[in-house]
Amino acid sequence: MTLLTNETTTIDLAADRAARLTAAGEAWNSRIAAKPTTAELTYAVTGKGVGSVGTVLKAGTHVFHIDEPEGLAGDDVAASPVEIALGALIACQVVVFRLYAQALGIQVDDISVKAEGDLDVRGLFGIDDNVRNGFSEIRLYATIAGPETQERYDELRDAVDAHCPVLDLFANPTAISTRVVKG
Repeated sequence: MTLLTNETTTIDLAADRAARLTAAGEAWNSRIAAKPTTAELTYAVTGKGVGSVGTVLKAGTHVFHIDEPEGLAGDDVAASPVEIALGALIACQVVVFRLYAQALGIQVDDISVKAEGDLDVRGLFGIDDNVRNGFSEIRLYATIAGPETQERYDELRDAVDAHCPVLDLFANPTAISTRVVKG
């Protein structure tokens, strides 16, 4: 019986990640070259109100909950919508850091990202119409472990900033339409 050490496990994980990223990139490049419209994806999530102001969401086969803290009328059984939004930004950053590290040949042994967002609830509660309803500022802190220089990790950050879909959602206006249907 052979026991894997943490080092072997890390190497196997890094090799597996590199293989998956390379294979996915090659598959998408081939698919898009053959039929460009395959690059156009539509994501769908459904939600149903539960509890005081909570929501149960379903995305494909995945189910997750969102709520508000008690101070915002919630039951505090799950993260709030704005925390989930920051979490989505963090998760997308990790994916895109990994993707572009592989593409640029930059070694990333470990990555963690922290997001902080400033929100003034006077907009939410209609107290001051001059206050933005959403975040006034978001700060991202990425910590990357690996053997590369700071300059290489800055190059990677620039690639991530240029290509992260969720960062784009926060940084640029997106057309949204809402329909209400009586049930």
